[in-house]
Amino acid sequence: MQKKAKRDYGRWLWVLPVIALVVCLFIYPLASQIFYSFTNKTLIKPSYAIKGLANYIAILEDPNFWSALWTSVKWTVCSLFFQILLGFTAALALNKIRNRVAKQVYRILLIIPWAFPTIAIAIIWKWLLNGIYGFLPTILMNLGICDSLPQFLSTADLTLPTLVMVNVWFGFPLIMVNVLAALQTIPMDQYEAAQIDGATSRHTFWYITVPHIKNVIGLLVVLRTIWVFNSFDIIYMITGGGPANVSTTLPIYIYNLGWTNKFVGRSSAAAVILLLILLTICAVYFGVLHKWEKEEKT
Repeated sequence: MQKKAKRDYGRWLWVLPVIALVVCLFIYPLASQIFYSFTNKTLIKPSYAIKGLANYIAILEDPNFWSALWTSVKWTVCSLFFQILLGFTAALALNKIRNRVAKQVYRILLIIPWAFPTIAIAIIWKWLLNGIYGFLPTILMNLGICDSLPQFLSTADLTLPTLVMVNVWFGFPLIMVNVLAALQTIPMDQYEAAQIDGATSRHTFWYITVPHIKNVIGLLVVLRTIWVFNSFDIIYMITGGGPANVSTTLPIYIYNLGWTNKFVGRSSAAAVILLLILLTICAVYFGVLHKWEKEEKT
């Protein structure tokens, strides 16, 4: 019994650093965020009091919150759709290349966006799209496509689509690499058997390729939805949420509440609402993935 107790203590001793890390980096910040959401805590004074659901009511009654939520939905859906489309198409194209050298070269070229830090990408695109001396506006005007320099980052109708384009360029290589890895695990004899049976390219795509990679794509959709919905750095460093809050998403709205306006309690409530939204979306996604897995087993 003593030896068994020592072994149990030894196991806990090994996992204790990991448990401490999880508590420090996840559980404590989450618990404190939830607690502060029920208080009137600010960054101006150290004292605060419990206010119940006042912060949540104020957030839900704020039209800026709903505007930021709608912007986040458009930003996420459009970014995710085009990232999946481009990443999937690029993966299919790369999978068709048989020359190893050419495949490696194309793979490196397409993965370049992930080789740079986000701040460098934001600065480069901000310079390229600048409405006074930017490279792309100047080229478009010199080619006669535009009569004047297009203001990609200061026109309400152009700002969000421009940011989506930058995010798609930045994010589609992740989709491409993962889908390409999934494509390379499909047994070639299935394609050969389908060709012998007279299956067309469309049939092999829908009945062989798609079933093998749909779980990978589903998981990528879950991860990218969380990532893009929570995205802060690209938008903030390029436009700061402007012009006139056109590109203000929920993370930027929360940041402005907490750091610009100093309302820590209210920003914590908005963050908890954001967490609940993402948990709901993930629950739906995982339900679909679980259904796919059950269909495959049957």
